[in-house]
Amino acid sequence: MTTFKVPFSMKLTFYGHSCFAVTINGAKILFDPFITYNELAKGIDINTIEADYIFLSHGHTDHVADCMAIATRTGAKVVSNFEICEWIGKQGHANTHPMNTGGKWKFDFGTVKCTAAQHSSGLPDGSYGGNPMGFLFMTTETDFYYSGDTALTLDMQLVPLWAKPAFAVLPIGDNFTMDVADAIRCCDMIQCDRIVGVHYDTFGFIKVDRDAAIQAFEAAGKTLLLPQIGETIEI
Repeated sequence: MTTFKVPFSMKLTFYGHSCFAVTINGAKILFDPFITYNELAKGIDINTIEADYIFLSHGHTDHVADCMAIATRTGAKVVSNFEICEWIGKQGHANTHPMNTGGKWKFDFGTVKCTAAQHSSGLPDGSYGGNPMGFLFMTTETDFYYSGDTALTLDMQLVPLWAKPAFAVLPIGDNFTMDVADAIRCCDMIQCDRIVGVHYDTFGFIKVDRDAAIQAFEAAGKTLLLPQIGETIEI
């Protein structure tokens, strides 16, 4: 018997760069917290952010900088690759769940599968950051895909074999990751046309023309959402 999900509207809060939060089945989930050191996010107080889980796609400072502060205060479980979880433990936070590319785990809010990301990963102290990853969330409320920092890769064609994401969170800033054109190509690979764009504008290398990016998606029959920092949107 096939089970179909009821159409569901999820709230997503954008905290700048690649950091965002969602709530799934009551669990507050935060991704790649880089806020304190982001000049564009100076209006966000990290002490107001609650989290039951923190997912880290890779070890670069612009994805992990505020992890320890938020995890220590909230007691959140940090989910990432084995090397990053080991590093988090050495910083004094024992509540971690190590994973790696291709693996999946059933958490209390739903199942998460780790996907391949074509990027690099080094931790702030220069130690090895393991393999970068993306995350495919499969839950009773909705399915969605966060690619993490990545180039366009043919591995993205595997996503629809595992789930049909209602939306995806993709980098669009170019230079270090996919650009807008490749993010549009990614939509076809993952069979998802509703995208939240991240990893843009924070630094000079990744400035984008927001209006042109939105128009490029529209021309391709797709939707690009670019929430303001601190804004909560319904998807």
